[in-house]
Amino acid sequence: MTCIPVKGCDSTLVPTSLGPSCLKVYPAYARLGIPGAVNECLVRRAVYQRLLQAARALPEGLSLVVMDGWRPWRVQQYLFETLYQSLKTHDPSLCEAQLLARTREFVSLPSRDPDAPSPHLTGGAVDVTICDADGLLLEMGTLFDEATPESHADYFERHPPGADTPQAEARDNRRLLYHVMTQAGFTNLPSEWWHFDFGDQLWAWYRGEPEALFGPAEMDSIESLWKRSLLADDGVACEARWPASRRHSRSRCG
Repeated sequence: MTCIPVKGCDSTLVPTSLGPSCLKVYPAYARLGIPGAVNECLVRRAVYQRLLQAARALPEGLSLVVMDGWRPWRVQQYLFETLYQSLKTHDPSLCEAQLLARTREFVSLPSRDPDAPSPHLTGGAVDVTICDADGLLLEMGTLFDEATPESHADYFERHPPGADTPQAEARDNRRLLYHVMTQAGFTNLPSEWWHFDFGDQLWAWYRGEPEALFGPAEMDSIESLWKRSLLADDGVACEARWPASRRHSRSRCG
């Protein structure tokens, strides 16, 4: 997957909490107090537009719930290391290769490499579920982030539940979530019913796209905002000082 080139589309991160009522936001990691987690679910603009499309496709009375989007590298590292240690403690017989494989089944390696970024670091990956009109989450068979085989998106397809059981309800709800998200252009990570991608390398891999749209992203700070505005102001001043007839001979003010 990391061999897929990254186009590096210049698209900003936008908040999902300002969306209409059909799109709800519950920043799970901030609520859990995970170090470095932000109290907002940020995504690329194109991802936000597709989340709205998916939310509006749900039956009346249901809403799409965004639990995570863009992640700081620090959060990705924390999740990876915490799951790795939990697996190691639970089953000391696992060798290093087995521990890494089990960990990577549910958490990607922390990476800011422009050619191989962790999916959530791009702003193209989202974790979502569905709630009813009272704000209660629908039955999905496992909790969000539950690192078990039952969390695989197709688990209840491969292990058909009996009629009128909680597992059958979970299967139907997973089907609904998968349908509205894929119809909106997302791809699903098979090991997690809640994880969907648009524009990152996972999306390109599962769609057979020649390149990914998004590389690593960073949340705007006041410092970066000021730097951009000052640079833009310098550019305007440069254009004002040098007449059009002389600009071709100078690439910058000096």
